[in-house]
Amino acid sequence: MPGSAYPYTCPGLPAAQGLYDPTKESDACGVGYVVNIDGLKSHRVLRESQVMLERMEHRGACGCDNDSGDGAGVLTGIPHSFYAKQLSEAKPSVQLPEPGKYATGILFLDKETGPQAEAVFENIAADFHLQVYVVPVDGKCEDFDKQIYLLRKYSSHQIPKQNLRFYICSLNSKTIVYKQVMTMNELREVYAEQQDHFQICEIALRQAPVGSCIEEDPRLSLYSYTMDSMNRLVLPMIRDKKEALGSMGNDAPLACLSEFNPLLFHYFKQLFAQVTNPPIDPFREKIVMSLACPVGPEHNILEPGPEQCQRLWLEQPVLSLPDMEMLRYIDYKGWNAKQVDMVFPVTDGTAGLKKALNKICKDSAEAAESGYKLIILTDRMAGTDFVPISSLLAVGAVHHYLIEEKLRMKVGLIVETGEAREIHHFCTLLGYGADAICPYLTFELLRRLRVQGLIDEQFTDRNIYLNFRAAAARGISKVMAKMGISTLHSYKGAQIFEAVGLHKEVIDMCFTGSASRIGGVTFEILAQEALNRHNLAYALHDCDNQLVMTKGTYHWRSGGEKHMNDPTTIGNLQDAAKSNSRASYEKFSESAWASAQTCTLRGQFSLRSANKPLDISEVEEAKEIVKRFATGAMSFGSLSIEAHTTLAIGMNRMGAKSNTGEGGEHPERYLNTQDPEFNTRSKIKQVASGRFGVTSSYLTHADELQIKMAQGAKPGEGGELPGYKVTKDIAKTRHSIPGVGLISPPPHHDIYSIEDLAQLIYDLKAANPEARISVKLVSENGVGIIASGVAKVRTHILV
Repeated sequence: MPGSAYPYTCPGLPAAQGLYDPTKESDACGVGYVVNIDGLKSHRVLRESQVMLERMEHRGACGCDNDSGDGAGVLTGIPHSFYAKQLSEAKPSVQLPEPGKYATGILFLDKETGPQAEAVFENIAADFHLQVYVVPVDGKCEDFDKQIYLLRKYSSHQIPKQNLRFYICSLNSKTIVYKQVMTMNELREVYAEQQDHFQICEIALRQAPVGSCIEEDPRLSLYSYTMDSMNRLVLPMIRDKKEALGSMGNDAPLACLSEFNPLLFHYFKQLFAQVTNPPIDPFREKIVMSLACPVGPEHNILEPGPEQCQRLWLEQPVLSLPDMEMLRYIDYKGWNAKQVDMVFPVTDGTAGLKKALNKICKDSAEAAESGYKLIILTDRMAGTDFVPISSLLAVGAVHHYLIEEKLRMKVGLIVETGEAREIHHFCTLLGYGADAICPYLTFELLRRLRVQGLIDEQFTDRNIYLNFRAAAARGISKVMAKMGISTLHSYKGAQIFEAVGLHKEVIDMCFTGSASRIGGVTFEILAQEALNRHNLAYALHDCDNQLVMTKGTYHWRSGGEKHMNDPTTIGNLQDAAKSNSRASYEKFSESAWASAQTCTLRGQFSLRSANKPLDISEVEEAKEIVKRFATGAMSFGSLSIEAHTTLAIGMNRMGAKSNTGEGGEHPERYLNTQDPEFNTRSKIKQVASGRFGVTSSYLTHADELQIKMAQGAKPGEGGELPGYKVTKDIAKTRHSIPGVGLISPPPHHDIYSIEDLAQLIYDLKAANPEARISVKLVSENGVGIIASGVAKVRTHILV
């Protein structure tokens, strides 16, 4: 505008003209700072700065090789102790002055002309009575900072005039800037100071508060420890004494489709009970749950005697490091332990796995026959020359081999492994024969984090173990309860899992009797994946083959694990919704199908076309087909009221059906149905174990009443809406109180048999004779038998 005033000048930029305003120019895509308001030096400041920087990675660009970034940097205090140490080693006769009386900097030089530019810089520094890489010659100079400033400005102008590429990134007596043209992830790997002042663990960089470098302990890479597994799963167990809560399901690939060498645990899916022998509520019915279990040789129960009491009694199956050492060297009343290594030599290649498994089985059988009371399967020998065998593979093989040899009842199986750290890991080990587990690497890592001050000082090693044990016990109880099992003694060796993607040869040797419908990976492939992890941990890598520490298992990450809901798919969906364009929707459809092909079994199938197309008159009209369409059963507490009502309006316009989910529906939505174009009433109303929002009015305003016997996202566990999500609207609809967490128990507390389900169906028909009754089951191995029983109690629809 004419007469507009620009109060700020911008040297080096054009003057303001028209719509151009130089004050809007910027040279940084994202800037932030972290300070200690008390002025105390703390490694935490730098660590959290790195977290902030890497969380802004989306603000910067990167090249097609994912290693070339457009720049990243961290400004922090000079690492005085590091420089003092380096100078004393390089030149013992020279002593570094106190902070503030010397300067340090980082220069960007050309590879070819760098030495020449460096020499010119040293000469210019000498003109200012300064010496490069050594303390200033004139130590009494009163205006040291001024000289540093002049050196920087003068050299920045003079050296480029000589056609030498030269840039001073940092030159200051108080701070240093770690900066490079790279991605945020690579910044910490460039500077030598990271071994001292800049030493930050990959786990700490992104999520906090975990420290201890992956590079310091290659075993963390060997056993696939990642930032996600530590920060999202392990640390909440220490802090809260229970598993962390997650939402929105798991859209990562099945283990058999993963490209990142998954651990064997993830090839197994937990089974669960529904309708018949229903799940237990492990928290409200805690009185019937028990993890206490005897370990060791068992005697004939038909011949009572004192020998039956000579067993090791464990209150729960997760052992501490001291517990493990005590059992390793036990020598009491004939009790002793035999250690068997779960490793194979790197030099044996992929053939070494099965060969080692056979040896482990034979060594274990010999130990049982020799009178050992405990067999300790350990992978502590894993390292540069030995590859660890999956603890689950070894336990399953030994357990079944001892059963075949009629020796299993003579010994207890203790597993000492660096792999296990999640609840699912513990459950699979116990389910396939382990009596107790010591996740030694998890405890060692947590101890190191505590020593480094990255875990709150209130936690001692004992506190860490007790909290972790409590969380593990709570999680194991929950998994047991999914099958209606109340004691660990009944769960051990029960093999209540289904394998997805394991070959028959693996199942027959290690997991006899477990269902594996589609076949899959062989011992050779499992061995190759183990060798790949070993190679990541111990082999040397060039710049383009760096260790991937964050696979993006729980959150999409560029170059990481694939996800169904990746940015491309979501972006195409948003574009299609905004533009209402068929072309945009086709792009979304293509990207969604591409994601399904990388993540799911159904994506591996292809449609087969008929040789002769059907006559169009034989095909049902589209308006009739869509009447069978229905939305997923998700409450508006999980989706948002806007999304939930929009789905209802859209489905009603098509003549299809929307589902309330288990959160109920506000009466205004189903009582105010005059406008057919904006009808927010859901035709399917769900009745779940929490009975949220279920009233007589709710039941009578339904076209279909759906009994939810199990939750698809986490069957057998029930559901939970955290308190912070329970708003006034949600609380009003569910007849609860805002801010109070709402839990749907695993079982319907009035359904403990097929007859009880029949009674509920009868009651719902009485409440709304016009509504169709459907029962929602979750697909699993053997669900057909349950479905046939549900059909016999006169349900209209099975979902």
